[in-house]
Amino acid sequence: MNARTPTLSLAQPALYEQVAEQLRSKIFAHELKPGAWLDEQTLAADYGISRTPLREALKVLAAEGLVVLKPRRGCYVTELSEQDLDDVFPVMAMLEGMVAQAATQRITSTNWRNLCAIHDELEQTAAANNADGFFDANQRFHAALKDIAGNRYLAQLIDDARKLLKLTRRDSLRLSGRITQSLAEHRDILAAIEARDENLAGQRMHDHLLSGRAALARLASTNR
Repeated sequence: MNARTPTLSLAQPALYEQVAEQLRSKIFAHELKPGAWLDEQTLAADYGISRTPLREALKVLAAEGLVVLKPRRGCYVTELSEQDLDDVFPVMAMLEGMVAQAATQRITSTNWRNLCAIHDELEQTAAANNADGFFDANQRFHAALKDIAGNRYLAQLIDDARKLLKLTRRDSLRLSGRITQSLAEHRDILAAIEARDENLAGQRMHDHLLSGRAALARLASTNR
């Protein structure tokens, strides 16, 4: 009789990691808005857990910059100031520019077809003035370039920065004319990639990110 080969099983995420992911999703969806206080007792009851795994989950989110733990005051969803945005966007623009440059060097015909398919979704959602659809397609466009670039260290830096930008970036698309402007910027980036002009692609992506920051600044000024 042959001995049975043991099967490998994948460990399930720890409870606090599952809770952190659910809270992270709510923050990104703005169900938990910037500046909102997180009531630990209510959250623990809602998830049917003790406060220990909840607090571990909040520590994970705090390390990612998505929440702020204030002594004797509790936990709050991070609310980025204008100065925070002024600090983050130039860094993000530099990183994304590097991705576009590297992707232009490495892109294959298959990559190009995939990128164009995503861009077609940008065109369609822009025509329908569908901000949510445009936002999702935009995220996939940038993720596709990041995958093509193939630099995992650069990808990790971008992922960390994007977690913060997700707190506010969707709002910039609500600004009148921003979707049209963003679409034009994507067209220019795509044209530079098609021309295999890596420096131009990098510069246009860099400028695209800073344009997003300028849109947020205009939005903030209209809401004052």
